[in-house]
Amino acid sequence: MTNRLDYNQIAPNGAKALGGVYGYVMQSGLPGELVDLVYLRVSQINNCAYCLDMHTRELVKRGVKIEKLALVQAWKEGGTLFSEAERAAFAWAESVTLVAETSVPDSAYEAALQVFGEKQLVDLTIAISLMNGYNRMAISFRNTPQAVLEN
Repeated sequence: MTNRLDYNQIAPNGAKALGGVYGYVMQSGLPGELVDLVYLRVSQINNCAYCLDMHTRELVKRGVKIEKLALVQAWKEGGTLFSEAERAAFAWAESVTLVAETSVPDSAYEAALQVFGEKQLVDLTIAISLMNGYNRMAISFRNTPQAVLEN
């Protein structure tokens, strides 16, 4: 895979704006590990190799066990491996990421709202939206995953 262009160099103000949203999410009060797990799940849905590699590495640095990471894609079958908040976040992330298919139904909204409350749900949705944007940038411009560079 060949990188098409470096959007950070070409549009640094745009990249900085995305970084500002990332900074907001990281200080929002949502647990960092939860956010990174959601970023990983969104990147799985979008098949973004660059972001899958990056967020897997970040979660490993946080001490998340490989057994848990291996089951993120099949979280519904992960039982108590995933907390109630993680399961709710994954369900919400899937519904929001697949918005053209799901239309984010009331039942998904109500379930997520019960776990997160209004402020955290808005912040979680900002995080999901940001990762969808980053995935589209990385895929469109063919960002090379670190694992490929190290190979």
